[in-house]
Amino acid sequence: MRQIALPLSSASDSPPRIVVGNANTAVLDALMEPGRWPFHTAVLTGPPRSGKSLLARWFVQTGLGDAVDDARGVDEDALFHRWNRAQETGRPLLIVTGDKRGTGEGQWHIRLPDLASRLGAALELEIGEPDDEMLAALMEVHAEMRGLVLDQSATQYLVGRCERSHLGVERLVAAIDRLSLERKQAPTMAIWRDALIETKGGDF
Repeated sequence: MRQIALPLSSASDSPPRIVVGNANTAVLDALMEPGRWPFHTAVLTGPPRSGKSLLARWFVQTGLGDAVDDARGVDEDALFHRWNRAQETGRPLLIVTGDKRGTGEGQWHIRLPDLASRLGAALELEIGEPDDEMLAALMEVHAEMRGLVLDQSATQYLVGRCERSHLGVERLVAAIDRLSLERKQAPTMAIWRDALIETKGGDF
């Protein structure tokens, strides 16, 4: 399991990090070779809190190309201008959105026909859901950034019971941290269980 540290300001002493695992390895490989992108453009989608924005910042900071984050909230004429500039300069453009293009409920519906047709030809990149190994690594990173100690027995217990998503792991670690602070004690199995009930429901 790899990690990429970003030289970004953070509320803690630890800089933001991207955990590289099953869910995003193919995406990272594609980002490292933007010269292969059709029309110098790629569209990145993925679940909430899966590191899309961090990957976009990493892409820009490493000099691989430009990026537009949260493209769904960007003016479509301005986005079309960015696409045109990528064609003129040959500099790769990564467009990040939480939703795939389409017409279904919750999907990113592009109203400008010229933009829709151009982005329809772009490379599609999608972050998936993490497997057990990546879930454990995500827990460790979130815990470390909070100054929270979760040993291997904790992650083994939690991985098989938590919500299997990037957002679910983040919420779980936040709940463990809060409960630990409220009870003024290091995380115990009782705290792990209460955090699981709080974030996922059920009986643990």
